[in-house]
Amino acid sequence: MFGGDNQERTEAATPRRRQKARQEGQVAKSREVPSVLILLCALGVFSFLGPWMFWEISGSMKKIFEGIGSFDIKTGSLHMIFNDIFQQIAIILTPLLLTILVAGIAGNILQFGFLLASKPLTPNLSRLDPIKGIRKLLSLRSLVELIKSLFKVVFIGIVAFLIIRGELAGIPSIIQLGVGGILTFIAKVSFKICFYTCLALIVLAILDYAYQHWQHEKELRMTKQEVKDDYKQTEGDPNVKARNRSIQREMARIRMMEQVPDADVIITNPTSLAIALKFDAETMTAPKVTAKGAGYIAEKIKEIAKENGIPIVENKPLAQTLYKTVDLGEFIPVDLYRAVAGVLAYVYKLRGIKNRRKA
Repeated sequence: MFGGDNQERTEAATPRRRQKARQEGQVAKSREVPSVLILLCALGVFSFLGPWMFWEISGSMKKIFEGIGSFDIKTGSLHMIFNDIFQQIAIILTPLLLTILVAGIAGNILQFGFLLASKPLTPNLSRLDPIKGIRKLLSLRSLVELIKSLFKVVFIGIVAFLIIRGELAGIPSIIQLGVGGILTFIAKVSFKICFYTCLALIVLAILDYAYQHWQHEKELRMTKQEVKDDYKQTEGDPNVKARNRSIQREMARIRMMEQVPDADVIITNPTSLAIALKFDAETMTAPKVTAKGAGYIAEKIKEIAKENGIPIVENKPLAQTLYKTVDLGEFIPVDLYRAVAGVLAYVYKLRGIKNRRKA
């Protein structure tokens, strides 16, 4: 936007700016959150289903090696054997794969909700620009990501080292154990390393998400000129809105003037105000204000009234009260019934005299 490159981005993003960024797939997200959730869920699967998976794999391998001498390649049994192996592997790995899939999706939904954005998938030749690629590699964001990765490796390495060092005293005793005992010891130590690594990764994921949220908010910041332009596009240009209001007022005034010929009486004060009243005893409970105005509008109302033979009655207090307290199209309040009734009685009397004269 005009002036956006020469001003500092100090203003918080507007709702429209946030919505547009979200539609383009620009949201605060940390890759560590789904990663740690996947690792935790996979660890849970191995914790509950690990023995079953181990014995299923062992049983399948035992079956294969026991029948390896009876394979008949010429009859096509090799294809059936591989098909059985793949089916068994799929059955064993399905719980793990489904858990990882759900955890990966949930890790993203927890951060920014359900979002389908097509723009990141749209081919963009500018991404193939080697100069821009080098700039990204040498940018501050890339440096921060490198530092984060190194810190994560060192941090997890320290956690694993401390756990293994605590288990060193028990390593000599595994010489006396059988194959099953050795595998159990290795599984136990591996599970402990993974568990405490997950705890460490949770802390890193929380810190990384906080940083990504701060970075996202920083990137969304706008200049004061951009905020003004965004407001104009959202709420409309003030000049256009003023013009539309002016047109609406003019149309309302025209419709109001069209109601004057149907009025029963025009009450004036006598120069600056004019209020048109209409009353139909069969359809109305009280007289209604069909037109009112001051100054030029009042003169036009009186002019139309004269052209259509509408009586004009001068009553300054009543005119001022009606103009201030009764809106266009409303019925008069109870406290004005007596005053208006007197005016209407006078008007009906005049009409009766005129009608008799005509007769």
